[in-house]
Amino acid sequence: MVTTTPTGIVLLVLRLVLFGLSLGLTLISFRAYRTDGTTRLRYAFVGFAFVSMGVAVTSLTTQLLLSARAPATDLFVGLQATGALLFCVGFGALYYSLYS
Repeated sequence: MVTTTPTGIVLLVLRLVLFGLSLGLTLISFRAYRTDGTTRLRYAFVGFAFVSMGVAVTSLTTQLLLSARAPATDLFVGLQATGALLFCVGFGALYYSLYS
């Protein structure tokens, strides 16, 4: 059984707040894109969506790592690489939306 520490609870709450904020930014950017329909706003929406997915994968990886008794190294490395890739695509789309 996994023991829950106050630090672990704070980490979980902060991860949930981060995920909520990223979803809020994604929703706001989607609404802006639906209103104006410009290419820049489309790439901003796509960027925020990928960043939100990166946050979700990173949070999931952290929670799985903290709760696993014998973590499977290959699985966690794969999840971390996926999270990093999602962040790269998201920030690349945001970069493109700002400088296109």
